[in-house]
Amino acid sequence: MEKVKIAICGACLVIVAILGYCYISEKQNEKYEYIVNSAISNIVDTVIEKYPDVREEEILNILRNTKNNKNILKKYGYLDNENYIKKLEDEKNVDRKINILYISIFGIVIILIVIYYNNKKEIRIREVNRYLNEVNRGNYKLKIEENGEDEISRLRNELYKTTILLRETAENSEKEKVSLSNSLANISHQIKTPITSMRIMLDNIEDNPNMDSKTRVEFIKEISKQVDWISSLVVSLLKLAKFDAGAIVMKNEEINVRNLIDKAVSNLAIILDVKNIKIISNIDEAATINADYNWQLEAITNIIKNAVEHSSDNSNIYINVENTSVFVKIQIKDEGEGISKKDINHIFERFYKSKNSSENSIGIGLSLAKTIIEKANGYIKVESEDGKGTMFEIKYLK
Repeated sequence: MEKVKIAICGACLVIVAILGYCYISEKQNEKYEYIVNSAISNIVDTVIEKYPDVREEEILNILRNTKNNKNILKKYGYLDNENYIKKLEDEKNVDRKINILYISIFGIVIILIVIYYNNKKEIRIREVNRYLNEVNRGNYKLKIEENGEDEISRLRNELYKTTILLRETAENSEKEKVSLSNSLANISHQIKTPITSMRIMLDNIEDNPNMDSKTRVEFIKEISKQVDWISSLVVSLLKLAKFDAGAIVMKNEEINVRNLIDKAVSNLAIILDVKNIKIISNIDEAATINADYNWQLEAITNIIKNAVEHSSDNSNIYINVENTSVFVKIQIKDEGEGISKKDINHIFERFYKSKNSSENSIGIGLSLAKTIIEKANGYIKVESEDGKGTMFEIKYLK
């Protein structure tokens, strides 16, 4: 495409040069014709003045005779020692050569300009090549963006955009590596503690065959409890892994929010009864969301469970549901110990445990709930003050 453009420009320049040469030559011919015609006119006027009976046609016929015209012109003073016509022809040839020289200079200047811009373009192309070589070496911090409108500028801008994407991808990949490393360390730590505890208890049972039945039963119950905890951890980790891998297929349906919350509260009936916590709700009965019922049930259950775990006995949890044409908003507020400013920005992080977390907390529930809600075109935020309770606000966009 570039070669075609250069060829077209070259052809245009040649045409312009030829037209220019023809125009200048035509003007010079008109000049020489004017000089000759003036000379002939003066001769005719002189002859007619001396010989009134002679007609102009006769005089012109004599002048057109190439054998006589030079002598006649010389006789009347239009030829001096050298041939006047020859001088005119010589001047004409000189002017023609000057015209050719000017056109040649013009052509050379144009060629030099083309060479200059072509070299400039080559330099810019080499810069792009060097830039790509740096990108191939993993250096994404170079800046190549331009404000020009030509093809190379557009190419550089597109490369710059691509480089930004590559840089972000590389940075995200590095973050994912760090996150994976931290997650593996956290999982290892989470599992190591209960396994160590179970091993100690099993060793005690094995080393003490005469252990009293009461102690043995307590050890077995504790081991069973730790097994359940590890099982819960593994299930949660598998769920998160499926979300990360994009392996979860949501079966969206219209869900009545009242029924969803009632089911979540029902799942927590035992712990609510043990702590004597009362649920006070204000729910718009017409509120519905389009999402996967089972996954949203798990998310809402996790959030209410978190509120129950951090609430004191004989307290209240308030659930408010607002329905608008744009979104459905669910607010879950407790009267618990609240979350410190230090912890509030981290509570949705995996394996994060605040200072008020229980010993049996895994640190995955809220992270999983956030992931599930976001998959349903929603988002969650938290407001809290230390010692003044916590409110989770969920918005499902319609």
